[in-house]
Amino acid sequence: MCGIVGKINFDKNKKIDGLELKRMTDSLIHRGPDDEGQYIDGNVGLGFRRLSIIDLKSGHQPLSDITNNYWITFNGEIYNFLELKIELVKKGYKFRTNSDTEVIVNLFIEYKEKCVDYLRGMFAFVIWNFQKKELFGARDRFGIKPFHYYIDNDKFVWGSEIKSITVSDNIKKEISIEALDSYFAYGYIQREKSIFTQIKKLLPGHYFYLKPSEEKKLTIKQYWQINFEPDYSKTIEYWKDAIYQSLNESVKMRMISDVPLGAFLSGGIDSSIVVALMSQNSTNRIKTFSIGFNEEKFSELKFARQVAEMYNTEHHELIVEPESIELLPKLVKAYDEPFADSSAIPTYYVSKFAREYVTVSLSGDGGDELFAGYNSYSKMIALSKSRINNKFIFGTLNKIIPDYLYGKGLSYYLSKDKNNIGAYFCSWKDYERKKIFNSHIKSNLILYAENIKLDLLKNLHSDFISRMQQLDMQTYMVDDILTKVDRASMMNSLEARVPILDHQFAELSFKIPSEYKINGGNKKYILKETFKDILPKEVLSHKKTGFAVPLDNWFKTDLKDYIYENLNNSSYLYEFLNSKYVHKLLENHQKGVRDYGQQIWSLLFLNEWLKQNN
Repeated sequence: MCGIVGKINFDKNKKIDGLELKRMTDSLIHRGPDDEGQYIDGNVGLGFRRLSIIDLKSGHQPLSDITNNYWITFNGEIYNFLELKIELVKKGYKFRTNSDTEVIVNLFIEYKEKCVDYLRGMFAFVIWNFQKKELFGARDRFGIKPFHYYIDNDKFVWGSEIKSITVSDNIKKEISIEALDSYFAYGYIQREKSIFTQIKKLLPGHYFYLKPSEEKKLTIKQYWQINFEPDYSKTIEYWKDAIYQSLNESVKMRMISDVPLGAFLSGGIDSSIVVALMSQNSTNRIKTFSIGFNEEKFSELKFARQVAEMYNTEHHELIVEPESIELLPKLVKAYDEPFADSSAIPTYYVSKFAREYVTVSLSGDGGDELFAGYNSYSKMIALSKSRINNKFIFGTLNKIIPDYLYGKGLSYYLSKDKNNIGAYFCSWKDYERKKIFNSHIKSNLILYAENIKLDLLKNLHSDFISRMQQLDMQTYMVDDILTKVDRASMMNSLEARVPILDHQFAELSFKIPSEYKINGGNKKYILKETFKDILPKEVLSHKKTGFAVPLDNWFKTDLKDYIYENLNNSSYLYEFLNSKYVHKLLENHQKGVRDYGQQIWSLLFLNEWLKQNN
């Protein structure tokens, strides 16, 4: 796992400044503390920071093919690189290292942009063609690894994190109002947008070409897409066997490492399955790491312990306390833009904790999206089947009901198109965002966040629950879950691997009919059926908790003074927000009128981000 950066000046006479490139790589030292490197070809510069995982001695980057014509920087892991290397050797390719990086560069020489079709793993990389003066770049299918870029009339700049771009020279940092609205709506910034108008994300499953000498044009194309095509000809026994074999293979592939390896164990179904399969594929005890809270309803530690005991893992636990709020400035610096998922706190701590023992950790991320495990899916199904169709009446009712009363949210959902209801599951609903923004911001906001998801849903034509799953994979999973895990783990120089998001396993799941995923209200039905014999019964049956943080309680007790000190008189926040609305929200939370814990966290995070980026 590593950090990559780079810059191309469109004026070929404007040489790359090596000190500037080093400033960019230095900003990513947490992603790669073991090594660094640069390659400069006049107006083109590639930079790299390395966390050594495989081929510890000869994996230095930037790396070239044997002709020194193709130069690559690569962040990620390719799990099938050895078999790809064998095929390339048969074709006459020669290798100087044992790294997956050299396999990618030779694969590109052989297949050009089609090289990505052969890669099984997580990746973000660029390849510079010295002779053609052409840049190629790609990002993995689900966006496990990040890739950000900036382009204007003078230059193209890229990096693993936004901070590696903003430390470059002459970068415009105009705040995007649409991105801010997305942040309040969902807690994250969607799709290709970032908090800065001119900094973008390369979407998952996409590659690009850039030839600086030809009109400075960036050409982006999609090479892979999520495609739900349920196969009703197969029996449930067939699917169970296929799931077991495919996921077992994926886990086994991700256990290849030249450094110590372990697993996050939350006590939920997905991480428990991963740990069970790791144990079955290892002769050594698996190191497992769990995080909990003193507030019992938020903690799944007892279920994690059951799995740890069942497989005799080398188990480690840590309790997260309210004092964890002191981590906020560090989190803001790590995420580079507003990010309101409070589970970033325990994710950081479990990563930090694990890094004391291992360099690589497997996680269970992706299971809820692939097998419809979120509680929200049950609510969406209920709303979609509702016989109440008078959107006008419920729209009118929603305007009348005060924000803090229960029933406000239900009337809101019933006023929307139930076939696209997933777009409206928001942290701050549109009527709240119209009040939270001050008049200046509201007057400049043209496209509301829900429209981005609605546009995605227009092009999805599978059954209802598959459409909601795909929407989550293309937004929430990549822009929240995977972003959270990448930044939290990389803050601690820890590589996180996600076997459930192996694309071959995912493609198998797309063929499984929805009725096997949610069966009579039983979410992840077929996943539970597949692995019920290798997991404790309570792990399979207990109510889903997730990685929620007890913000409601913290903000009413230990952190009450903290939120008032930071939010009441912020000189930064109210350049964008309505101070009266914020003060009223804080008051209602303390009175217990409604749980505004998540909203308060989003305000605290934004306030700190504005402070750091003022």
